[in-house]
Amino acid sequence: MITSEIKIPIEFADVCPFNDSEFATQMAKLIEEPMFRSVVEYAMPQVDYETFKLQLLSLKSKDEFQEKVMKPFLEMIVKTTTDGLSIGGVENCEKDKSYTFISNHRDIVLDASFLNLNLIYNDRPTTEVAIGNNLLVYDWISILVRLNKSFIVKRDLSSHQRLDGAMQLSKYIHFALTQKNQSVWIAQREGRAKDSDDRTQESLLKMLCMGGGAETFYQRMKELNLLPLSICYEYDPNDFLKAKEFLMKSKDPNFKKSKSDDLLSMTTGIMGYKGRVHFELSPCISIKLNELSSDTDRNSIINFVKEEIDKSIHKTYKIYPCNYVAYDLVNESAEYLDNGYSDSEKESFVKYVEKQLDKVDVKVNDEEREYMRLMVYNMYANPLKNKLKALNAE
Repeated sequence: MITSEIKIPIEFADVCPFNDSEFATQMAKLIEEPMFRSVVEYAMPQVDYETFKLQLLSLKSKDEFQEKVMKPFLEMIVKTTTDGLSIGGVENCEKDKSYTFISNHRDIVLDASFLNLNLIYNDRPTTEVAIGNNLLVYDWISILVRLNKSFIVKRDLSSHQRLDGAMQLSKYIHFALTQKNQSVWIAQREGRAKDSDDRTQESLLKMLCMGGGAETFYQRMKELNLLPLSICYEYDPNDFLKAKEFLMKSKDPNFKKSKSDDLLSMTTGIMGYKGRVHFELSPCISIKLNELSSDTDRNSIINFVKEEIDKSIHKTYKIYPCNYVAYDLVNESAEYLDNGYSDSEKESFVKYVEKQLDKVDVKVNDEEREYMRLMVYNMYANPLKNKLKALNAE
């Protein structure tokens, strides 16, 4: 089924990806944005922008944009900023089914982008991607992401608007899955887990089941075809920015990041070194839901699904030497020395963390630097901590 042939209900017009019939008009607007040009020239210095404009104007659809522009760009990012991109569990994703890929969240831009690149490599359709409008700090970014199969999550609504916003989002996701036969990606919680202690938000699951054509909560949950996905970066380019945010919030609980902070996080995540990057797909949750009765109460369903998602993600983390080192540093032990990392790998990780902390652009004293250091160690230790707990619970 060609998604561009599906008529999009007017109620989704302000949040859904652009239809292919709108593609040329929106692309023509995008390429004239001076800041878009600046970003392209920064990220791809070898590209002649005038030639690139002509290439973009020749495109006719979102899929063509992803195949001819985004795929080569992402491959360049993989080549220049990682030590390899891999995926496991592809057999859990059938080619002709639509899924809600639900994952932990590490990088604002690349989590879903690398997922889609992996799906292309494995002859699977790409997903539509949920992105918060707090990240759309300029109008041209909104145009770009909607040209790239993203749909908008409204996070700036007043208290009396939130219910309507949640209903619109939920109904759109069900529409994409059931009418467009289009998979979607969404993070398991609002925003990134800065400390990498990944937990599914109950409110997210409730939102996902607000819409849909099925009568019961159980049926709407099954309709989502939730497929857990674990995302593991060996190194997080944003670790020092997350540590800084922890510090600022410890000093001022009302601290809020600025738009420029979000833009810096996006740029740093894309262009920074990530080491090895691994994605792992688990079996669809709908299969596990067969263990429940169709008349199971809503809260029991939510708790069951939440636990299944968290367990699936935690069990399938790819653990790197730096995770073992951080775990031992946090616990002041040497449990994984020679059985997870070497002395040289420990020395390398400690030096890496100090080099990252040197990038923090606020003046700190020794106590504040130690606080940030511990925050970074915990970021890298928590995936192993959660994996061990999930495996021991079996």
